[in-house]
Formats: sequence, C-alpha cells, structure tokens
Amino acid sequence: MRELRELRQLRGREGGRDRRAEISVAGPARSRLDQPRTARPGLISLPAYDPEAFGKLSERIARFLGTGRFIVWMTVVIIIWVAWNTLLPDSARFDSYPFIFLTLVLSLQASYAAPLILLAQNRQDNRDRVNMEQDRARSDRNIADTEYLTREVAALRHGLGEVATRDFIRSELQSLLKEIEERREARETL
Repeated sequence: MRELRELRQLRGREGGRDRRAEISVAGPARSRLDQPRTARPGLISLPAYDPEAFGKLSERIARFLGTGRFIVWMTVVIIIWVAWNTLLPDSARFDSYPFIFLTLVLSLQASYAAPLILLAQNRQDNRDRVNMEQDRARSDRNIADTEYLTREVAALRHGLGEVATRDFIRSELQSLLKEIEERREARETL
C-alpha cells in the first residue's frame, strides 16, 4: 500500500498532475494531522455508537418501567396471554399451561430492564455528582464573599470609630460654649 502511494506521488510529480487528486485516490485526505482519518468508503464500517443517545434512551425506558402505566399494560398483556392460551381451542394456543414461553418473555424483559435501570441510575448519579460539585463551588464562593463583606464591614466600623458623630460634635460645642462663658464671666469679675 505504501509503495502504491509513493508510486502515485512520483507519477503526480512527473506528469504534472495535481498531487491532491492522487492522495484522494489513495485514501481520504486529512486537513489536519492531529485528527484521525475518517473510515475509508470501501471498507465495512460498524455503525456509530453514541453513548449519550443510548443513555437517554435507557433513561426513557427506565422512566417508563417505573410508571403505573407500565404495570397496567404488563398486567393486561399477561391476562390476555393466559386467557388466550387457556380459553381458546388447542389449535389457536401457542403456549400451553406451564406458560414456558411467557416465562421466557418475562425473564427476557427483566434481564434487559435491570441493566437499563442501572445505567439510568448511573447517569443520574453522575448528574447528581456534577450538581453537588457545582453547589459546593457555589457555596465556597458564597463563603468567600461573606468573609470579604465581613472584613469590609469591620473596616468600615473601625474607620467610623474615628469619625466624629453629630452627638460628639454637639457635646464638644456645648463644652466649648461653657468654657467660653466661664472665661467671659472670669474676665468680667476681674
């Protein structure tokens, strides 16, 4: 394969043809080297697996399995199954009395339901973990903000302790007025 590619590249240089055309014949061209190649069209490729889509589907199924509607429908199907296979003539029955096929169907349903429910629970646990981490980060930010505001309020109180209040100024003015009056009286008496 490598030799074929080198041969095509040499022909492209010699014949003056466009080298990009030669590369596209040898395989799909990549625009960047850090990205993997896409599958070749001639090879058999498996269907793409999207874990997110499968997870969403499993959650929908698990949600449905946990409803009363599912229980009602399952009960109706089992009653119809049992009635069909006991009340109709032998030629119309497809599962005779021990109902082995019904047991197989219910076992198959249970064997698929359990892993789907577990998958849905795992996805919910992952979402809960992410939400808990976000709540923890938000709580840490709130604590940091509260501590910052506490320090700021303490600094303001400390700063206000040195600021003269209205009552302080009044008391100082009154004491100054008394002092002035006492000096005036002292001068008059002299």
